[in-house]
Amino acid sequence: MSRVILLNKPYDVLCQFTSEGGRATLKDFMPLPGVYAAGRLDADSEGLVVLTDDGALQARISHPRHKLAKTYWAQVEGIPDEAALKKLRAGVDLGDFVTKPCQARVIDEPAGLWPRDPPIRYRAAIPTSWVELVLTEGKNRQVRRMTAKVGFPTLRLIRWAVGNWTLDGLAPGEWREVASRHG
Repeated sequence: MSRVILLNKPYDVLCQFTSEGGRATLKDFMPLPGVYAAGRLDADSEGLVVLTDDGALQARISHPRHKLAKTYWAQVEGIPDEAALKKLRAGVDLGDFVTKPCQARVIDEPAGLWPRDPPIRYRAAIPTSWVELVLTEGKNRQVRRMTAKVGFPTLRLIRWAVGNWTLDGLAPGEWREVASRHG
């Protein structure tokens, strides 16, 4: 039976097992050998990383052709209006590619959200808000590029879910093993 591990990757942790210049990696939080990340998160993003020892399952989780939905919570600078959300939903031309249509909506700050260390920059004159994006693709820095393109730069980014797997009950750096039915 395949092993599937859900890890809440903290901010500023590399989504790999080999350290670069003494930086924290998944190895610092994941003591189980032989599991690999199915998809990546940038060091400055937080949240759900799914790890498995099954290469086929890893491909099904991470490859865009399988269209496994990934839910992100982005704290953005400003308060997006309906026009900005429509642009996000329709697909955004980022120059090197156009994003696929996605779900996008403004949400309240997620309940039970842990503080980020270090905290995001705070500016009294500029409000922030939260946007939930559900994507079926995951290109490099895609959510950050999308929100910036429509005028609302991302300040904090958390991947909440991959398919049906979520961070529910996992503090930063914590992990749990789950049944291998994919998301």
